[in-house]
Amino acid sequence: MWVWHKVFSFVPGLGPDSGITWALSVIFLVLTLRAILYKPFVRQIRTTRQMQEFQPQMQALRKKYGKDRQKLALEMQKLQKEHGFNPLLGCLPALLQVPVFIGLFHVLRSFNRMSGGTTSMFGSPNMNAYETRHTANYFFSATDVQSFLDARLFGVPLSSYVQEPVAQFQAFMPVKPDLAYIEPNFQKWQIIALSVPLMIIAALATHFNSRASIARQPVASLDNPQTAIMNRLMLWVFPIGVLVGGFFLPVAILIYWVTQNIWTYCQQHIVFGKLDKEDEEKKRLAQEKRAENAPKPGAKPKKGAAASATKAVETDAEDVEEPAEEAAPSKPTPGAKPKPQHPSANARQQQRNQQQRNRNRKRKR
Repeated sequence: MWVWHKVFSFVPGLGPDSGITWALSVIFLVLTLRAILYKPFVRQIRTTRQMQEFQPQMQALRKKYGKDRQKLALEMQKLQKEHGFNPLLGCLPALLQVPVFIGLFHVLRSFNRMSGGTTSMFGSPNMNAYETRHTANYFFSATDVQSFLDARLFGVPLSSYVQEPVAQFQAFMPVKPDLAYIEPNFQKWQIIALSVPLMIIAALATHFNSRASIARQPVASLDNPQTAIMNRLMLWVFPIGVLVGGFFLPVAILIYWVTQNIWTYCQQHIVFGKLDKEDEEKKRLAQEKRAENAPKPGAKPKKGAAASATKAVETDAEDVEEPAEEAAPSKPTPGAKPKPQHPSANARQQQRNQQQRNRNRKRKR
């Protein structure tokens, strides 16, 4: 966030004290983090799909070793190892985002350390307005702190929140040591007017992200009571929690949350679409491979198929009624090589010739 603030400070028309500059620094903090976590996110999706593929085998293990938890755990680990499945990959993106969110929340709240505010690692809590404006906040110098407190987005300070005590508004004004009070240049309703739409957008984005994830769950998992409960929490409880918790979150955190959810919604559709195309390509290649291995019309079958076909021909030949008289075998053309015959065919031909000779003898008698 500090780096992006320095970058946008050089943009013409913005400057270091602009509320848009500070808002963009928060937005690009999210974009940078999510760009770093893009590959782990793709691995997470692949891991989830991989888990769905051998879900029937996991259900079979639960039925077989349901009473022996230790044996079940060992068999589950063995199954996961066989499929190259790592459950930690599915949790990695979420785990990495948690400390960033907590750290950002703490830093933003630490810009204002007046009575009733949060405690910062550096400096003492319960400062007055002048002290809090002239105390550094981690990487942000005292000048940066004053710049952030003076910045306005639609007339509202970025670290203000709906439930913030009015007494803390003094930190957002350029007070001096000899001045006890300065009338704030904004009011509570302005904070509400900016925060509530951001809260609603964040809650809706959370809801639709959850809906998109649930829509891609296999039908079999939806019948699981635990999965159904978790899905309801994702669809309704989490968005309501964002909506209610927004009254206690600074405006900058709400901007962070909105950007985060919009990015997630777009990224899910892009990644899922890409993976769907990969699955279709794999299916197409598998079908082409099966078609190549299949015998072509008129081509000789493989040895196993030839043996079964020969056996079937012999069985059919025995069932066919022999004719009364057979034509004499055709003489080969002079100079031409005789055609090779199958041993079983020669035996049948000799048997037919013997039967014909026996008939001729009977006629002569």
